Amino acid sequence: MAQAALPVTADKAPPELDPVIHAQARLRVVAALNVLGEGSEMAFPALKDLLGMTAGNLSVHLTKLEDAGYVQITKTHKGRTPVTFVALTKRGRLAFDDYTKAIRALLDNAGVTP
Repeated sequence: MAQAALPVTADKAPPELDPVIHAQARLRVVAALNVLGEGSEMAFPALKDLLGMTAGNLSVHLTKLEDAGYVQITKTHKGRTPVTFVALTKRGRLAFDDYTKAIRALLDNAGVTP
């Protein structure tokens, strides 16, 4: 028999959700990059296509994630063509892990009555 989750009470506030990751588009970016192994990166166009985002929209969200230290952007060239790669940093992986734990805790307590 499953044990009931403890209710959120006044002395036990619900977990905080990282506002940088919590925005839907940024959550999708971080979740997609988290699937890659540590140290792996994805080309910007591939990430854009995977998420179905416009280049401008993705760029804005990547800037916010980069400012928080959650992603690393690497600009290089393949021949004469510029290429941008995106990778989740160790800090980003830890933030995503904390975020998923907080969401799970929040959902585990949803609907629980004292």
